[in-house]
Parts: sequence; C-alpha cells; structure tokens
Amino acid sequence: MTLTYRLALATARVMVEGRGPLSVDGADHIPRSGPTLIIANHDTPLDALVVGVAARRHRQVRFLAKRSLWERRPLGAVLDRLQQIPIERGRQKGGLDAAVEALRAGHCVCVFPEGTLSRGRTLRVRSGAARLLAAVPETRLIGCAVTGAGALTSLRHRPRVRVAFLPHSREPLQAGYEASIESVENSMRAIRAIAPPWP
Repeated sequence: MTLTYRLALATARVMVEGRGPLSVDGADHIPRSGPTLIIANHDTPLDALVVGVAARRHRQVRFLAKRSLWERRPLGAVLDRLQQIPIERGRQKGGLDAAVEALRAGHCVCVFPEGTLSRGRTLRVRSGAARLLAAVPETRLIGCAVTGAGALTSLRHRPRVRVAFLPHSREPLQAGYEASIESVENSMRAIRAIAPPWP
C-alpha cells in the first residue's frame, strides 16, 4: 500500500469508526490475492468508505466511482493516487474496461450493482458486475452487506455500523454472461436479506 493510500485510509477510519466501533463479519472470506469482485448494497454516500475500512486488513479495494468526482479539485488527484476507477452513467465501457484490467492484474474491485443510492427503493441489478465476471471468469465473487452507515451523518444517534462479507454460494463461478447475471442477482438477494433498502 502506498503512503497516499494509508493516509486516505486513516482518514476514512476516523470517519467510520470515530463515534463507535465497526462490526465486521466474514472478512476472512476475502482472498488475500487474485482477482476479487466485491458487490455491495448502496444505501448511503458513505458505503464505499465503510467497505474499504472493513476490508483493509485483507485487501486494498478499488471502487468504481462517478467520473464527476474527478472534476472536484483536489479530489480528482487523490482518487487517481488511490487507483479508483471513474465511470460515467450511460457510458460504462471505459470504466468497465479499466475494471476488467484491474481484475486481470489480480486486484480487488468493488461495485454497487444497483447503480445508485437506493433511497428506500428496491432497485434492479444492473449488468456491469456480471460483465466483469464474464470477462474474468476466475474472479472470486464476494457479497457485502452494509447496515447502519446512515447514522454516521447523524448527531442524534450513536452509529452501529455492521459489515458482513458473504462468499458466493457456488464457487467456482460458472462461465458466461447469463451465469454471471444469475450469480450477481443471487448474491444481491442474500445481501438485501441482511440489509433491506434504507431511505
């Protein structure tokens, strides 16, 4: 891990754990090496920070993030140093290509298959995560259920943030796009059974 990443991670830990402990279950399911795709529910803007902090002892996680964030100086430069991957809604190709290359290089990538904040809604699973799995079939798929992150921005409640990492129930994954879609949808159902959409 680079010094830049360590400093960013230290800041994230203060934001996530500064007002209460972070409970993490199943982190041992995250492989220490090799291509790994973490998929997670997305109910608050802080979910990426929470997942990154929860996984820190096992892997450095690269997230697909909105390209518009790079327009905010100096945030764009920091995101580059953290090796985050920009993606533009409706124009996924560039971001997905970069994520495929990251997986082929053995990195750990996290995506939010629902594509946007749930805001209490049940959202359909988008195709991006399945495309990544189909492109790099040796990738390990890990689900991640995040609960309680919404309280991190509230001063009235003490946060009780919990993260559960869930291995895919059928390893190794079956090859092909249709099988990858099924794998992602099954994992998201397991995630949402733990973490229902939060407004």
